[in-house]
Amino acid sequence: MKFRSAAQRSAVIIAILILSIVFGYIYQTVGYRMDLEKHPREYSEFVSKYVEEYGVPEYIIYGLILTESEFQSNFLSEDGKIGLMQISPETYKSMQTMTKESAESGILYDPETNIRYGTYRLSYLFTEYSRWKTVIAIYVSDEDTVRGWLENPAYTDENGNLTEIPDVYTAEKAALIEEKAEMYRKLYYSE
Repeated sequence: MKFRSAAQRSAVIIAILILSIVFGYIYQTVGYRMDLEKHPREYSEFVSKYVEEYGVPEYIIYGLILTESEFQSNFLSEDGKIGLMQISPETYKSMQTMTKESAESGILYDPETNIRYGTYRLSYLFTEYSRWKTVIAIYVSDEDTVRGWLENPAYTDENGNLTEIPDVYTAEKAALIEEKAEMYRKLYYSE
């Protein structure tokens, strides 16, 4: 009798363990698929082309596009930034000076042009500042403001690296971009 009761308890425990594993697998699979749906990789042909040309990780580009425009190429922000990667006409003009090209800022509604110039800008800024936290802060705010923060020891570490973003809007948006970029990295680019 004791043996039968112990065998029954063991069978129940094994059944519970198997069900837990099955439900855990289903939950993980459904969650993963939902994360993939929330983190699309639209315009991948342009992203792949320009990250290869400019050396910027794809997950950074996708995190930035998702945060800035949610992949809406015709997006125009209240402050006048245009397109997928939200480039201001002024920034576009300064980048054109560097690339020795010229075209009207309306071309920034074109997904390929917007991704090209946005990726170029990130690459240029990374060459100058060497840290994605700083680059993203500049992308959200502006270079002069962030340079001022970098000169203030209250916002940097002993090596002069940006550790704190004092502007709430910039800090929140930069954190969101970094968070989404990290999710893209985990979903699509980790081994």
